[in-house]
Amino acid sequence: MDYEKRNTRLLSAFLVLVSICILKGGRSAEVIRCKETDRQALLKFKKGLVDEYDVLSSWGSEESKRECCKWRGVGCSNKTGHVISLHLNEEILDRWHALGGNLSDALVDLRHLISLDLSTNDFSDNEIPEFIGSLDKLRYLNLSYCSLKGKVPGQLGNLTNLRALDLGNNYGGLMIQNLDWLSNLSSLFHLDLSSSSFTEGLKTVVFQKILIIKSLKELYLGGCSFPNDTSSVDAYVNSTFASLSVLDLSGLSLTSLAFHWLFNISKSLLSIDLSSNELNGSIPDEFGQKLVSLENLDLSYNEFEGGIPKSFWNLKGLKKLHLSSNNLTGSLPDFVGTMVPLEILDLSDNRITGSVPESFWKASKLEVLYASNNSLEGTISESHLSKLHNLKKLDLNYNSLVFNLTPDWDPPFQLEFLKLASCKMGPRFPIWVRTQSKVSQLDLSSANISDELPEWFWDSLPRLEFLNLSHNQISGRLPDLSSKLSGHPLLDLSFNEFAGLIPSFHPNTTCLYLSNNNFFGSLSFLCKSKYDELGLLDFSNNRLSGQIPNCWENTAVGILDLSNNNFSGEIPDTLGYALLMTLHLFNNSLSGELPSSLKNSGLLEVLDVGSNMLTGNIPAWIGTNLASLVILNIRGNNFFGSIPPELCYLTQIQILDLSRNNLSGRIPLHCFKNFTNFVQKSSTTPYGVLASGYSYPIVYNVVDKVVVQWKGRVFEYSKTLYLLTLIDLSSNRIEGNIPKEIFQMEGLVSLNLSRNHLKGNIDQAIHQMESLECLDVSRNQLSGEIPTGLGTLPFLAFLNLSNNNFSGKIPSGTQLQGFNASLYAGNIGLCGPPLPMCPEDYPDPLSGHNSDENDDDAFMKQSFLKEFYITIVLGFIVGFWGIIGTLLLRKSWRYAYFSFFDRIICT
Repeated sequence: MDYEKRNTRLLSAFLVLVSICILKGGRSAEVIRCKETDRQALLKFKKGLVDEYDVLSSWGSEESKRECCKWRGVGCSNKTGHVISLHLNEEILDRWHALGGNLSDALVDLRHLISLDLSTNDFSDNEIPEFIGSLDKLRYLNLSYCSLKGKVPGQLGNLTNLRALDLGNNYGGLMIQNLDWLSNLSSLFHLDLSSSSFTEGLKTVVFQKILIIKSLKELYLGGCSFPNDTSSVDAYVNSTFASLSVLDLSGLSLTSLAFHWLFNISKSLLSIDLSSNELNGSIPDEFGQKLVSLENLDLSYNEFEGGIPKSFWNLKGLKKLHLSSNNLTGSLPDFVGTMVPLEILDLSDNRITGSVPESFWKASKLEVLYASNNSLEGTISESHLSKLHNLKKLDLNYNSLVFNLTPDWDPPFQLEFLKLASCKMGPRFPIWVRTQSKVSQLDLSSANISDELPEWFWDSLPRLEFLNLSHNQISGRLPDLSSKLSGHPLLDLSFNEFAGLIPSFHPNTTCLYLSNNNFFGSLSFLCKSKYDELGLLDFSNNRLSGQIPNCWENTAVGILDLSNNNFSGEIPDTLGYALLMTLHLFNNSLSGELPSSLKNSGLLEVLDVGSNMLTGNIPAWIGTNLASLVILNIRGNNFFGSIPPELCYLTQIQILDLSRNNLSGRIPLHCFKNFTNFVQKSSTTPYGVLASGYSYPIVYNVVDKVVVQWKGRVFEYSKTLYLLTLIDLSSNRIEGNIPKEIFQMEGLVSLNLSRNHLKGNIDQAIHQMESLECLDVSRNQLSGEIPTGLGTLPFLAFLNLSNNNFSGKIPSGTQLQGFNASLYAGNIGLCGPPLPMCPEDYPDPLSGHNSDENDDDAFMKQSFLKEFYITIVLGFIVGFWGIIGTLLLRKSWRYAYFSFFDRIICT
């Protein structure tokens, strides 16, 4: 369950209990003024805080200098004027992590404090202070999402009036060494220790310590370090969990062995969260047989297989069912659509097939339907959707559904999310979307739409924050969008037919994808506004021109892709002052040197400036300052000079492409052993920026790309890029020997050293390159024999040794004979299949039978000689008599033949 919902629920539950005594500042001030001791305590507490965004500006201001009950987040009693609540969370302050600094013990002077909520701030240098235990009137304490660290103090046991304690989601920073203090909290009904760590000796008795609290109704242990062996709780689940209604055991690595005690915990459970565990097999029928009171069931992110159990029919009160990200198969059961009152259903990321049952569309109370990334099919018409009056979120992305809706259809619902990617919506743009004025997230990508974007679109959806119309054939021009959209927009219009100049965008835009369209002109709009939240900008594969703007210090761009355009001039200096993680400027007309300001880009993982007209030496600071580089591509430029040895510091490098330049000198020695991804076999897990995502307003995957030469051809790698390890130094003027350590790199997939002036030989250590698929050393001056180990490489699929000075016999009995002869051509001394046989392999017709030859060899040679002589004799007979016989038989031929010789003699 996400933070916002959980926090709202928690606040509501507690405020029901204390609402009779907590009043907001304005009302309390009308009855009695705040106490001076409390006001001073609040001011002292504020001094210890870091208030970067000035969210506590009302504290001590002239307008309310003395009336602290009017201060933001402060609540007072209308009878005594004492401060009884202090709520400084995101909901009150309108900003995540608004406050930092220290937690001052001045809070102890707030002796009447009943409710304290400091959640969602950043106190990353703080432990939970022991003085909190002195606030003995506290009933509600929330320190969640505060980045607190250290041990949880036992002094919390002094808070005997506590009803709700939330220390959750400090993400492993809190260590719980002792839980004996919980026995004093006899009134506790809500306990959240999510994402905390228990000491090893405490893990097996966690439940025993918690179950002492008879009043407990809500328990959250999601993400804690927890033992798989849950046998220690068996003796307690029958008696002491009878009152438990909410249980969160998500992210504990539980296996299906946990079910033997789970179904005995409490028959009164209303909500259970088992998401993000290791549960497998079929979903147990016991959920629908023993936990019939369930209102919320979350089994998402597990390994369940099979279908949805029929026993779920018994869950008549079920309101929320989360089954996403499993391996569920089969079709949707008919009863799912008639479960009353079903409000939230999440079936996304499974393998469910077939059409949606008719009864499914009768769930009139359905508010949220997520079924993306399945294999649903069929046609959805207006009649199917006509009864879903309460539908707010609809996500059917990546199915094979067809929407057959009339253009003037008026939906009965007002959606907040609408995601129908890969569903067939076109060819006309769906006009009914115009009625969804509350929608904040809209995804119609790959929807078979080939139409011009309507003029009404941008003004009809004022709350739109996430928009994805990519991979269609939508045309038109974009208006000025600086006042369009809402919040922190993420906009993806890539792979369409939009044209014209690129306009200004909303100043809070976070991600902007406009690649693969027909936009032209410059990017001058970037310098007209401060895009300080712009994290990703992709304008690749358009017709943009002019100079790249020099105002990147106004942005927070981390991923910038301007590749495959017509930009000219130099790379701007201000790019070095952005927060770059990836920089793609491939295939433009950029000139000059790499700006030295890029040495400030310590976060840079991808630097791709290939196929331009850049010049100068390769800067040494690439190796010393850009230690995080995974991809370095400068191919197809005019760089000169030697390869700087400082590149050896790029320990994380995975693709090193310096090809098609004017580099000279030698390959640095004792360097390649530093390249971890080359020396070791690569993992199969995407890394770094290649798998990164932008999380606002939703998770949005960012897959990087790079153009490389592979097996003699040029390819663009993206989704499988993380599997590729490559060194390409081809088409330069590099000389000297190839360092032996290159041939010892077990993790290297592709090595291209062709078209240089390299000498020496291929070292015998090449047999260690077990991951090598592509080797090209053609057009050099390499010599010696081809090592036998080259033929033992299991994945070698492309080899080019042509135009060198190799000699000797190509190792036989290996896969080397399977390559085309042209890949060995130009080596005068090289022989053996697929080239002509070596001289020593030809039979000698004049030699006799050697005494050390075996009988088979002798027999073969004798047979060969016999056939050889017979062929000569037959050839002579056929040739001689073929001519003489013809002259004897045909008079006209004899006459012509002798007349010819007479003419020659006479002349």
